[in-house]
Amino acid sequence: MAEKSENEMSFLEHLEVLRWHILRALSAIVIVAIVAFIFKDIVFNKIILAPKLPEFITNRLLCDFGKSINILTLCINARPFEVISIKMAGQFSMHIMVSLIAGFVVSFPYVFFEFWRFIVPALYSKEKGHAKGAVFYSSLLFMLGVLFGYFVIVPLSVHFLGSYSVSEQVTNQINLISYVSTIASVVLAAGVIFELPILVYFLSKAGLVTPQFLKKYRKHSLILILVLSAIITPPDIFSQVLVAFPLILLYEIGIRISKSIVVKREMELDGSDKT
Repeated sequence: MAEKSENEMSFLEHLEVLRWHILRALSAIVIVAIVAFIFKDIVFNKIILAPKLPEFITNRLLCDFGKSINILTLCINARPFEVISIKMAGQFSMHIMVSLIAGFVVSFPYVFFEFWRFIVPALYSKEKGHAKGAVFYSSLLFMLGVLFGYFVIVPLSVHFLGSYSVSEQVTNQINLISYVSTIASVVLAAGVIFELPILVYFLSKAGLVTPQFLKKYRKHSLILILVLSAIITPPDIFSQVLVAFPLILLYEIGIRISKSIVVKREMELDGSDKT
């Protein structure tokens, strides 16, 4: 059995190493957050508040496409709603929160890298070989999820929730905290969901997930994805497919990853049996 580390460390020494990794990760988040705090005009006017405007790239492209095929329901966020703040320190506290979220999202690759550096010494040489590229692929999938959430799910969600009405006597005046919380939760959730292939990879390596299991519940997952897409999109097939397709694709990629791991494990077992 190969050694996991050259020098065995005590529990307190491990905590000390972890503390420095955490401090470096937090420092990166704070530095980016300070930059985001300074450039509030870009962060709020160009990013946070942009999806509710008809000029936003997703809204504009969907509307142009809808007009070309005579489906005007694709013209989402055509009438932007007003965002209000009802607390004295509401805008300032939201400014800080958004800056911290931006700090985490932008510095995610480095944050993940720091925690990965803490975990890697505990792995065996063979495990390190299997886990090569973990930081790159995890960061790439997270960023793709964030971009998908922001450019696809957020405009559709903002349109649906911002324009939904139970009565003409009720006017929507969206609170800034509620608006930002919705966008942040959607974007971060999309980033996490896009980590599905990475999660399947490690669960398959641990023997907790098999391709047979994923195939068995494929129909259940498909129904769940379609229901979710129908909830957050306008009532047309195009928007639902636009949201559902990447999620279905990720699930299918997870099946392929799990299958490749199982096949490789069986080949290694066959090879060891022959020797």
